[in-house]
Formats: sequence, structure tokens, C-alpha cells
Amino acid sequence: MRAISGTLLTALVIFGLSVLLGAETAAPGPTESAAAEDDGGSSGVASQRFMVEGKVSIPFTADQEWVPATRVVLDGGQYLGFLRSDGSFAVSVPSGSYAIDVSHPFYLFDSVRVDITSKGKIRARRLNNIQPSLVLTVNYPLKVKAKGRASYFQQREQWRITDFLFSPMILTMFLPFVLLMILPKLINTQDPETQREMQQTMGILNPKQSLPELSEVFTKLFGGGGGNAKKVVKNKPAKKRS
Repeated sequence: MRAISGTLLTALVIFGLSVLLGAETAAPGPTESAAAEDDGGSSGVASQRFMVEGKVSIPFTADQEWVPATRVVLDGGQYLGFLRSDGSFAVSVPSGSYAIDVSHPFYLFDSVRVDITSKGKIRARRLNNIQPSLVLTVNYPLKVKAKGRASYFQQREQWRITDFLFSPMILTMFLPFVLLMILPKLINTQDPETQREMQQTMGILNPKQSLPELSEVFTKLFGGGGGNAKKVVKNKPAKKRS
């Protein structure tokens, strides 16, 4: 009995010592508790989040089948939002600057950039990748409207009569003919002054009147004095016969 009671007493003493040591280890000191409070305050500031809200609409369609397939993408997929049945959305994000794109397989939307300060002030502007310094503010909450249907294929060209009529070959063939038919009707050919001007113009354009014929030139060059010789022969007196 004495041995059993001594063993129990030893076990109780060991248990009490272990409890005391555990309490001292778990109790934080003043410096540790202050550090924990500082960490909690900083994490609370960092974890403060704000709501990016807006509404998406497609004016040229009446059905709402596009709503389930539409996504609101922030910074290329870092944050993702879904639309409600009325087209509105709300995405919880921390402070910062975010590029917002509305994605749909059949419709195109303009991109928007939203800037959120640490105090919760929100400014929205159009996203311009060509001129980032150009700021065009938009209303907030956002109202994003579709600007058209997405075209994945180039439309096949169709034959039109205007392509045939305005081709260079047709214009070259028929335009002079049309001018010849219309211009005489526009000019009064019965006017004497007009006739005189036309004759002068035709004389200038016809150089054959001022140039000798080719046959006359060859006759003068290669004929020699044949014509004069014949005349001389005709003028000689006839010989008397004895």
C-alpha cells in the first residue's frame, strides 16, 4: 500500500509540474502581445476590400440568354465576376488599379480601368492602350454596353454590277464614246463664231494642209528636167525635107 501511494504521489507531482510549465509557455510576454497586435492591425488594413460594381447591357437584343455566358474579367483573370439576372455585377477586390473586360463569345465590349485608393475612392476611365496618358472618365457604377457582334470570319465578296461598270477597262472603252455623243449637243454648232473657232481648231490639228504631198516631193527630187525637156522639144521647129 505504501508503494502504491508513493507512486500516485509522484505521478501527481509530475502532472502538476507539467501543467505549470505549459501555462508559462503558452502565456505571451508583453513584447509578444504588442507584436501580435501590430500584425493584426496591418493585416486588417491589407485585407480591406472594396466592391467594383456595374451593369452590362446589350441594346440590340431582347432576350437574356447572353447573361449566363458573360464574364467580368479583372486584370486578365486575376479576379472574375458573374452577372446577375438583371445584368449587374459586383466584384470584391483590394485597393489598386484594375483593367476590367467584359467577355462574351458573340459580343464585343469596351474595356474600362478602375482606380481604387486605400480610402475607398473609386475612379473609372476608358482603357486606352495606345495612349495611356489620355484620361477619359466614365460614370461609376459602371454601365458597359455592347458595341457590336464579334466577327470571327471575313465576309465573302459578292459580285455587283457597279464593280463591272466602274472597272478600268469599261471606263476606257465607253467614256470617250459618251463624251463624243454628249459634247456636240452641249455646243451650239449653228453659231458663226463657234463654227469659225472649230475650223481654226481643225486647221491646227490637221497638219497636212501646210505640208506638201509625198508624191510631189518625190517628183521634184527624182524627176530632174524631164518636164522642161519635153517642152523644149515641142518648141523646136520641124526640119524641112529636101
